[in-house]
Amino acid sequence: MSANTRINRAFKHAKKLPLNDNSKYILFSDCHRGDNSFADDFARNRSIFNYALSQYLNDDFTYIELGDGDELWENKFDTVFQENKDVFMLLKKFHDANRLHFIWGNHDMDYKNPKNVSKNLSSYYEEAIGEHLELMPNASFSESIILENNNNGQALFLMHGHQADWFNYRFWKLSRFLVRFLWKPLQILGIKDPTSPAQNFRELIKVERHIEKWINNNSNQTVVTGHTHRPRFPQPNEMPYFNSGSCVHPRCITGLEIENYEITLIKWHFTTLENGTMKIVKSILEGPKNIEEYR
Repeated sequence: MSANTRINRAFKHAKKLPLNDNSKYILFSDCHRGDNSFADDFARNRSIFNYALSQYLNDDFTYIELGDGDELWENKFDTVFQENKDVFMLLKKFHDANRLHFIWGNHDMDYKNPKNVSKNLSSYYEEAIGEHLELMPNASFSESIILENNNNGQALFLMHGHQADWFNYRFWKLSRFLVRFLWKPLQILGIKDPTSPAQNFRELIKVERHIEKWINNNSNQTVVTGHTHRPRFPQPNEMPYFNSGSCVHPRCITGLEIENYEITLIKWHFTTLENGTMKIVKSILEGPKNIEEYR
């Protein structure tokens, strides 16, 4: 099955969500929530992620996670949950407000199976009281999402992006085995996984070219992905291919905001004030741009 066929299938079966002047979405991808070990890239940014997400919760944004939220190639979910319980309690607040949507990626491909979603996310065991409590029952997972404006027909096609990555889509179980038992121990020593587009520039370019080719063949349909960890924000006269980046950059997280029918590439990071204290702040990297300009 070709990359074009995989992307076509994701587009055909995408879940639909509204896109209008009142829409408020925050898109993050590639959190890779892990076990808080030296191999856990998310651990250093967890406080930044929690603070950013709490601001979006208070500002009535809907959170869409574009895949690879949980690092299930390297870890069992029980470990991920215990080490990131504060994150999951925050996600639960979005879920309870009906403002949470997950897309599964290659590192959390287990969530393609609803049984695994239910097993991991329906409830959790609270040791303090010795009982199982509700977490995120019926959590919304899908391969792709289309943000659609019913008034003008404009649409943003959201997917993780591994559909354009033959090895990590077709042979994800083999990749998981290699990462868990080979590359995770080597990662602690500083050796990078050559199969990952995020760590292999040649593979990254291949993935991007497959997606660009699909866009060209589909009337310049606007696409938003993660997977490569490389933020992309085109100008209105360029190919409409956005990438939210990741939450495992060395000192920041990046994402895409959609508000007032505008899209903005942002990053959240620490900054040091004149009095020596540190503060988490948001910076605009690109935009905002009116979404209408990408039609």
